[in-house]
Amino acid sequence: MRFLRWLGLKFYTVWVLTVFTVFMLLYLPGILVPFIFGMRAGAVSYKFLKLWSWTFSILNFIHYDVRGREHVDRKKAYIYACNHTSFLDLPGISIALPTQFRPLAKKELLKIPVFGWIARSACVIVDRSSNQSRKQSMNHLKEILGAGISILIFPEGTQNRTTELLQPFYDGAFRIAIDTQQPILPMISINAGTLMPPGKAFIQPGKIRIVIGTEITTAGLTAEDLPALRQRTYDVMLGMLKANGAVHS
Repeated sequence: MRFLRWLGLKFYTVWVLTVFTVFMLLYLPGILVPFIFGMRAGAVSYKFLKLWSWTFSILNFIHYDVRGREHVDRKKAYIYACNHTSFLDLPGISIALPTQFRPLAKKELLKIPVFGWIARSACVIVDRSSNQSRKQSMNHLKEILGAGISILIFPEGTQNRTTELLQPFYDGAFRIAIDTQQPILPMISINAGTLMPPGKAFIQPGKIRIVIGTEITTAGLTAEDLPALRQRTYDVMLGMLKANGAVHS
């Protein structure tokens, strides 16, 4: 029985990768072309990304249970801060958020077939080994916020491979929040790391919960308040994880 389950999951993993690639190619023109016409036209691209995310979810039997969408004010630009445990976080975030956003992503995503093309257009790419790249990426994120478009940052910096619910946060998201005086909207993803563990070629169907919290204001904060803002966001997100029964895989 154990062998049959293993074999079934292998076939399922191949199916997921096939769905990922085929529908990414199918929706690719709708995702890439609008970006040619400017930053705001990206709203059309994100409708296609949302459509791809729904397709991915339904055909792969990965259900995203979204809670707290009422906390998003469509007229505001936010700095979304979310924990990161798996590649399966991103389709859920796309489904959960009602307006377009720009994720901060590491350059390694550019190596993924097909998806790398989309990442180059839809994300702000950063080379963490380069101080100049980090500075340019931060400046670009500020420009996006200035245009009234939200950004998404995983403040842990990478997928969580530890035994803790959250890794320590980097300063970047909070420095941008203070510099732009834009609110932070905390989010959490639960169970994505169980269905697709980081660094493993293993996927299984199931449910992932995406919870959107209430905004954390940054109005009037200065650089001296950065550590306190970072800690407050960490505490809020950790509390959300615990309140929703998160258990790290």
